[in-house]
Amino acid sequence: MFWQLLANGFVTGSVYAIAAIGVSLLYGLLRLVNFAHGDLMAFGAFVSYLANVTFGLPMVLSLPAGMAATAALALVSDLALWRPLRLRRAGFMSLFLASIGVALVLRQMILLLWGPQPRAYDVDPFKVYVIGDVRLSLAQVATILVASAAIVAIALFLARSTTGRVMRAMADDQALAQLSGIDVNRVILLTWVLAGLTAGLAGTLAALVQGSFDPNFGFQLLLPVFAAVVLGGIGSAYGALAGGLALGVATELSTWEGLAGGVEPAYKPVVAFGVLIVALLVRPQGLFGRARIV
Repeated sequence: MFWQLLANGFVTGSVYAIAAIGVSLLYGLLRLVNFAHGDLMAFGAFVSYLANVTFGLPMVLSLPAGMAATAALALVSDLALWRPLRLRRAGFMSLFLASIGVALVLRQMILLLWGPQPRAYDVDPFKVYVIGDVRLSLAQVATILVASAAIVAIALFLARSTTGRVMRAMADDQALAQLSGIDVNRVILLTWVLAGLTAGLAGTLAALVQGSFDPNFGFQLLLPVFAAVVLGGIGSAYGALAGGLALGVATELSTWEGLAGGVEPAYKPVVAFGVLIVALLVRPQGLFGRARIV
């Protein structure tokens, strides 16, 4: 039972981690709490559904289609909305309210295009792999493999590539980065592309694991993703990855009977935020955040 819950936790945490990286990078660069990120994830999932079910493509091709469409949408949203707001020096609250508006527009667009009924990908839900005491569905195995590769690739990109290092430098001090000759607008565009790619990936994987999904499922994922960002340290890309994995494992293991009988599965979201509160009491800046004196 323990190993099964641990595997389930890794699946859930991988989705949280991939989604959280985009939220964290955007906040680090723009101080934008992107409330529309969950609906970007839902958009990516539905585009993948379009490719997989409507056009009959396999998931190995449908997943990149969803990621590419979400990245394009994120890029267009920056050019059409976020850059003009930055040029007008919009404040934190204006950006936050604008992100809520974008979320509502995206959700209604998905409802108009695909309707409110639940959807499911064309994959075999009964195919199961048994590894010792652990039973994993085909969707869970695919999620573990794809998410693991994505997490490693993102970490290497941020650590080794010039663009990744510039993104982290701008998150630390954007004014200094601009004075150093960095093309700030170009880096922000690339960050939106990365946020879109990861949102499309996380949304499709989450929908694949859930089995069925509707236009509201992105909003349901948003709060745990925000919790992962805060747990890892707001604005820290590596913290977002670590926070997502930690939160996913903690919520699944909380139902283990070996932990004083465990909690009811319905209370897993409560456990997630309980872990967040305790962690912040011990380390207010998050796992990878830096303490600041204001």
